[in-house]
Amino acid sequence: MLLVCRFEVPEAEAAEFTATARHALELLTAQPGCRTGRLGRATDAADRWVLVVEFDSVVAYRRAMSPFPVREVVVPLLSRALADEPAAFELTVSAADGHADEHVSLLAGDAGTVRLGEAAGPASPR
Repeated sequence: MLLVCRFEVPEAEAAEFTATARHALELLTAQPGCRTGRLGRATDAADRWVLVVEFDSVVAYRRAMSPFPVREVVVPLLSRALADEPAAFELTVSAADGHADEHVSLLAGDAGTVRLGEAAGPASPR
């Protein structure tokens, strides 16, 4: 699972934002099931940032967000993210060393058409 959050940060707040994001990444990546975390700054818009964190699963993401120190630092940081698009994504293809692997969707096949709790189960492989 990927957490992808975009931020708009004024230049005057960049150092404080970077320090907070670094601390958040240290806390998150210390949690079981959190694989990696990265903070990036746009090369063509100095006030735009992106935080990308990879987890083993949705369950690992939820567990990683549970400890009090994480909630105390990470949740306020994520509340600053631009809210005009989704932030949680499932992996569909991953690649390394010139080889790509497809992943089976964990979303129910009818997840986009029914209410929470009524979905039929995992979708078929892509």
